[in-house]
Amino acid sequence: MPLTTQLAGTLGSAAAAAPRVELLDGFAVGPGAGRPPVGELPRGVQRLVAHLCLTRRPARTAIAGELWPDVPEEHAQGSLRSALWRVHKAVPGLLDVSGGAVALAEGVRVDVQELSAWARRVLDPRGRLDDPVVPDAGLRSELLPGWYDDWVLLERERLRQLRMHALEAVAARLTAAGRHGEALQVAYAAVRAEPLRESAHRTVVRVHLGEGNVAEAVRAFHVYRALVEEELGVGPTEQMTGLVRDLGRLRRVGAGRGIPRPRDGAAMAR
Repeated sequence: MPLTTQLAGTLGSAAAAAPRVELLDGFAVGPGAGRPPVGELPRGVQRLVAHLCLTRRPARTAIAGELWPDVPEEHAQGSLRSALWRVHKAVPGLLDVSGGAVALAEGVRVDVQELSAWARRVLDPRGRLDDPVVPDAGLRSELLPGWYDDWVLLERERLRQLRMHALEAVAARLTAAGRHGEALQVAYAAVRAEPLRESAHRTVVRVHLGEGNVAEAVRAFHVYRALVEEELGVGPTEQMTGLVRDLGRLRRVGAGRGIPRPRDGAAMAR
């Protein structure tokens, strides 16, 4: 089955009726099937919903302190109450407020959580890889671009690393299964996402070697070496050079063919 960029499975009617929150490439809330569309939410309300999507079940005092740190506690609590009221009015059923804690209501779907769940499945060595599925978000999406709260920056970096490790793991497992064409697609998706990431380029080299394309592997090595020398002023690590060390003659041939020095990640990936 060819590699697809659609999330696996079909949502049931109950799930489709639940609200959905999107944080990748910008903030948006979908009300769920059969409900009126949600208009633009105030920034304070967006921050509250996003924070709850990225945390477990924080106490109200913790939420108020995180989202309104520069005002007195009483003022922060008042801002939280106002934001909760606005959320309930705009998207009924989105939040569960009980006791001193606030959380997303059961059944609410969040794109970041779906991406994280996919990555964890891929990285689980006990999992099966019958038909690997790479969601669109796994390839290029960024968490809440333009947001610079500390809790967003930390989660953005965590998600970036998780996504890259997952893409590399999918490529490696596809290679082990002999599905080299699909493996190369995923490996180059990782390279396009992070052009200077050596482990992504090592994955490309390993896929070529697994398929028996030694010359392609050597070429990929030289392309990466030229890139990091130009961009960072450093050479490949021992982990990278070790992949092609025993291919000395071909390395010299590849170096002598005048392989172009790419100016950017896009040129390198072509």
